[in-house]
Amino acid sequence: MAFLGIFLMIFLVVHLGINLCLLRSDGGAWFTAAAHFMGTNYVIKVFEVILMGGFVLHILIGIILQIQNWMARPVRYKVINKTYTPFMSKYMIYTGGIVLVFLIIHFMNFYFIKLGWISTTLISEGEPDFYNIARALFMQPFYSLLYIVLFIALGFHLNHAFQAAWQTLGVNHPQYDNCIHWFGTLYAIIIPLGFIIIPVYFLFIQ
Repeated sequence: MAFLGIFLMIFLVVHLGINLCLLRSDGGAWFTAAAHFMGTNYVIKVFEVILMGGFVLHILIGIILQIQNWMARPVRYKVINKTYTPFMSKYMIYTGGIVLVFLIIHFMNFYFIKLGWISTTLISEGEPDFYNIARALFMQPFYSLLYIVLFIALGFHLNHAFQAAWQTLGVNHPQYDNCIHWFGTLYAIIIPLGFIIIPVYFLFIQ
């Protein structure tokens, strides 16, 4: 679970870098070039299969672990537990469920179009025009608001996940626990904020 989480968090950095190309005033040239490369490069296609497997395994393991936790304590405590438990650790399954909703919507709007499972009228040079697909979606207030809310939920999920992953792997020590905590918090703020800037840009700036 920890290794898969770290793998997916690294992917988010790469994905954000590509998505920020949408903000360039070049008519989508950079973003279109990146989308074309990702859609035609065979190494990327292999990586996409690995990435999809990572998502599926992360979700399945998370569900299994949560069920095991519930079964281990089928009757809830009548007295509030006095031990310190990070607030978000109790709600990871729920924020994870919200993120899963986002993934389904995201795949339907982009990845499934790329695979040809869903058709689109926005075509450029024989390929889906993902720049204008993204632009059209982000200019819809409801979609952009939903996108923002889901990424806020992802931020809460990442904040606990980052620190829990390193603790699971045994990378914890009084000398650098604070560094891991603060770096994880910054990561959980900067990554979602970077994605949120995109719908804000299309709604209010462009």
